Amino acid sequence: MRAVLQRVSSARVEVAGKVVGEIGRGLLVLLGVEEGDGEADIRYLAEKTAQLRIFEDQAGKMNLSVEEIGGELLVVSQFTLLADCRKGRRPGFSRAAVPALADEHYVKFVEILRGRGLSVATGQFQASMDVHLVNEGPVTILLDSRKGF
Repeated sequence: MRAVLQRVSSARVEVAGKVVGEIGRGLLVLLGVEEGDGEADIRYLAEKTAQLRIFEDQAGKMNLSVEEIGGELLVVSQFTLLADCRKGRRPGFSRAAVPALADEHYVKFVEILRGRGLSVATGQFQASMDVHLVNEGPVTILLDSRKGF
């Protein structure tokens, strides 16, 4: 399971011109589910996302988590994070989980974050989405559950 975390001052996602998810300060999370991912991958990435200290404290050091600042999260499913570009010029997506499993894991990821008391907005699974964000910093972090255990 892979996630790209972007520290944002605001973010929103639109489907067919309508806003389906919107947040203020917090994290935009692009989430890709890989074939073979399980409960441990979901839990690891959700907990890491909630607790990663990438917001500045009063001294200007990245020392606070999204939980600690009372920030919000916008979680958007993005299978293209699993693209394999090693051969040829067209990415391959054979490592991405099938849609039913990816959606199940995506929903579980969001549930874990909400269970921690976080405010979580979402995109729309399998929709063509326009994602708008103001990256604060900029700060962008890549997480991969297979590199974290």
